[in-house]
Amino acid sequence: MLSQGAPARWTAPDGRWTEPDLHLFPQDGHRYEIVDGSLHVTPPADDRHAAVVASLVEVLRAAAPEGWWVCDRSGIDTGSSNLVPDVTVLRPRSAGRIWANPADVALVVEVESEETRRFDRLLKPAVYAAAGIPGFWRVEPGPVLRTFLLDGDDYRAVDSIEGADHVRLDAPYPIRVKPSGWI
Repeated sequence: MLSQGAPARWTAPDGRWTEPDLHLFPQDGHRYEIVDGSLHVTPPADDRHAAVVASLVEVLRAAAPEGWWVCDRSGIDTGSSNLVPDVTVLRPRSAGRIWANPADVALVVEVESEETRRFDRLLKPAVYAAAGIPGFWRVEPGPVLRTFLLDGDDYRAVDSIEGADHVRLDAPYPIRVKPSGWI
C-alpha cells in the first residue's frame, strides 16, 4: 500500500506500449507518447512554448471555416503510434474520438523547444507523413514558421515565415499569419 503523497508505482508492459498504457501516467504536464510501441516522454513545456501554442490556436481558430476544429494537445492514433501534437486542425465532420484518426486531421503543428528539437524535426514528421496527414507546421525559436505539405510519402518544405508582416497561407484553409506576434 502506498502512503499519502508517495509516487504511484507502475510496471512497464511485457511487450510494446499501447494506447491504454498511456492512462497509467499522471496529468503532470509531461507529454507521454508512443512511437512504434516505444514510450517517449517530454518534460513540461515552459511559459514561452505555452504562449506560442495559445497564439497559434487563437489565430487558427479565428480563420477556421465553420465546422473545423482547432485543438491543442489532442492525440492522434496512427495504429502503431499515439502522438500528441502541440496543435491539431481537424476537418469538419471528424469522428470526434479521443484519439483522432489521421484521416480527420488536416494539419499538425509542433512548437520546437530545446528538449523536442530532434523529435519535432525528424521523428514526428515522419510518423505524420506515413499516416497521410497533409499539412505539417513547425515553429522554431525566433519564432520562425516552417510549413510543409505532404508530397508522396514525405513532407515538402513550402514556406519559411518570420518577421512582423502578415503572410497569407492557403492550407489548411486561407489564413494570414505573423509569427512575430506569437511571442
